[in-house]
Amino acid sequence: QVELVESGGGLVQSGGSLRLSCAASGNTFSINAMGWYRQVQGQERAWVASITHGGTSNHADAVRGRFTISRDNAKNTIYLQMNNLFPEDTAVYYCTAGYHYLDYQPAYWGQGTQVTVSS
Repeated sequence: QVELVESGGGLVQSGGSLRLSCAASGNTFSINAMGWYRQVQGQERAWVASITHGGTSNHADAVRGRFTISRDNAKNTIYLQMNNLFPEDTAVYYCTAGYHYLDYQPAYWGQGTQVTVSS
């Protein structure tokens, strides 16, 4: 079992920045990729970004150039640096962990952290 705990959400004005963190614990040796999803109220969860243990990463078109995923393997922690935020980025952001990077399918989910961007 892998546990994921997010932090760093909150309220920010349009154009502002936030950094989300996610610490993983438990049987992390089997995890090869981690990532972020988000869910806008009334919509399905959507993939935002993912990253391998070695640092290879990919980002959704909607956030590429504004958001950056990174990781600190020594701390079993990933981050999502979010810059130039728009009101449409308002969502609950979920940290995830999975066994495969290609065709990334999360096996574990965090509890989510709310990000609200005011106009």
